[in-house]
Amino acid sequence: MTISNTGTGDVDPAVRQELERLRESIDNIDAAVVHMLAERFKATQQVGRLKAVHRLPPADPAREARQIARLRSLAENARLDPAFAEKFLNFIVAEVIRHHERIAEDTANGRPAPTD
Repeated sequence: MTISNTGTGDVDPAVRQELERLRESIDNIDAAVVHMLAERFKATQQVGRLKAVHRLPPADPAREARQIARLRSLAENARLDPAFAEKFLNFIVAEVIRHHERIAEDTANGRPAPTD
């Protein structure tokens, strides 16, 4: 299962088939991740609206710290680099906070908050 040395760059058909199988699996996982993120953001939008109505701050550093610790532990158990998992969560949390800030501003200015 190696690339041939014919100089043409041809790949053994069995290797190509296995590569395609693995890539299809990756594509399916990517689609699932996108759908899960969409569901997560629907929930966080609801949290943002609730926070805005009750004038709670967009960020919750204590919860974020607990979530980071939780995610790092989950990552370790799943044999995923905990530092990567933390970076990923930090990226998501930053986006959530940005959404919450926008929702709070919209609410304060009498504009309807996004519903999705």
